[in-house]
Amino acid sequence: MRYCINCCIHLLPNDLHRQCFRCRGPDHNNQKCPVCRGENKIPLYTDRKQMKWLAVLEVRTDHCESWNGFFCLRKGKLCSLMFGLIIMTLVMVSYILTGAKHGLLLIPSPFHYGAFASNPSLMDNESLSDMKDYYQPSKMNISYVKDYPSIKLIIDTITSKIEFITRQRPDLEELRKQEPHMFSVIPNKFLPNSKNPCWYEEYRGNTTTDPYATNSYALYSKRFRIIFDYLRKVFWNHLYHYKDKHYRLRCLPHFYIIGQPKCGTTDLYDRLRLHPDVRFSAIKEPHWWTRKRFGIIRLRDGFHDRYPVEDYLDLFDLAAHQIQSVLQSDAVKERGKRNNIIIGEASASTMWDNNAWIFFYDNSTEGEPPFLIQDFIHAFQPNAKLIIMLRDPVERLYSDYLYFASANKSVEDFHEKVAESLQLFEGCVLDFSLRACVYNNTLNNAMPVRLQVGLYVVYLLDWLTVFNKDQILVLRLEDHASNMRYTMHMVFQFLDLGPLSEKQEALITKSPASNTRRPEDRSLGPMLPTTKAILRDFYRPFNTKLAQVLFDDAFLWKRT
Repeated sequence: MRYCINCCIHLLPNDLHRQCFRCRGPDHNNQKCPVCRGENKIPLYTDRKQMKWLAVLEVRTDHCESWNGFFCLRKGKLCSLMFGLIIMTLVMVSYILTGAKHGLLLIPSPFHYGAFASNPSLMDNESLSDMKDYYQPSKMNISYVKDYPSIKLIIDTITSKIEFITRQRPDLEELRKQEPHMFSVIPNKFLPNSKNPCWYEEYRGNTTTDPYATNSYALYSKRFRIIFDYLRKVFWNHLYHYKDKHYRLRCLPHFYIIGQPKCGTTDLYDRLRLHPDVRFSAIKEPHWWTRKRFGIIRLRDGFHDRYPVEDYLDLFDLAAHQIQSVLQSDAVKERGKRNNIIIGEASASTMWDNNAWIFFYDNSTEGEPPFLIQDFIHAFQPNAKLIIMLRDPVERLYSDYLYFASANKSVEDFHEKVAESLQLFEGCVLDFSLRACVYNNTLNNAMPVRLQVGLYVVYLLDWLTVFNKDQILVLRLEDHASNMRYTMHMVFQFLDLGPLSEKQEALITKSPASNTRRPEDRSLGPMLPTTKAILRDFYRPFNTKLAQVLFDDAFLWKRT
């Protein structure tokens, strides 16, 4: 509708101002007109709503109906409305994010995961730390919990799903199909006069050839380059020349310290390397069997080029040079004695880390790996000796957290990470076997703390499927710390090492402990009593089985 500006008389669309006093002619008197007098307040009806019209400067209206009024708002009002909506959205997002972090949301938080995907295509450009995105929420999605009774229900569910089922050992031919290059390099027979699995390999290079030019350990790590610079200088002097051909001595370790992390393996390594008959790889933890041969340099960086077995064998060249010197000596040749030097390797991931299998090996049975690290080691070294150092899994997990957590470490944060990891593990065992969950890369990288590393008996039973029990020495860190001389004697006897002088033994047993807890980590103090109780309940059935397998109740860790 339209309105006369001069006299405010209600007009119809086609009135043509015939009812307007002012428009009727020059005789119209504004003072006499009751409508036009300024002191009178004439109510104006706009779309059937009454308005108090005090002063009218100008009125311009279009044919807008009431249902379309919202779109006729002025720009200022529309901008204000949009700004308000943006502010409200930001406030809601802030509430959701902070609420999810501190467990304050009124709706369930999606920390409980269920089935996981096993997609080999993820390996190309994905970081292993990003695998958590491939989890799907479980039907039993529950809110984040901190109280002991609620978490105890989760632990009870996990305990009810525990089954220790013996795995089927793969055939040798199946292993050959998976790693043909490895089997082409490592022979099935070794030199008889050496404790180590050693053999001669023809070297086809010349004096100007760099034998370590393509070694991945030297290329990817600056701290290893000094070692390889030395090896280059002495390499030609240690070749064996026979009938115009050159041969280099290649060796694999006689024994492996295979686990577990944060259980004293570094201290055992540092003491054992002081023995005059023991040599180790050029670097303490090559991680070749578990990571490097799959192209894993750092877990967060995903996959790179795979390290060939030749790169791994290069790490034992220093020891091979010494063994060769002994083998070529006249005394050994005449008496036919064996060389007493033994080589060791101490990657603490060897026992448990089979996370990369899913990207390289097919024919998985219900999510379980068809091949494990021990299958390949046994295929080449059926007489290898294995040393395992264990620790109360509850304390191991806390030490692991303190060592690897980068920032914001606290006992409360540790408690929250334990609770979240338990929920993730529960979601897995509801749908998959225990072995499938323990060796699943996606689950292991999703859990904030490495619960699975403390499930010692699961890994030990799998190693016992390929190695005899007398080939494995299992130690406790608690015993090593309280009576170091006794544990070192056990190791010497296990490795058939000769007797030591008092001075040599004192040097090995009385040196300070290695890789102890950092001062800043000690300041945090012990974990919360509730956290310890939760972890005790979680690890109890696994410790019980471990004690049964080893016939030693000390592995129950009741007194720690």
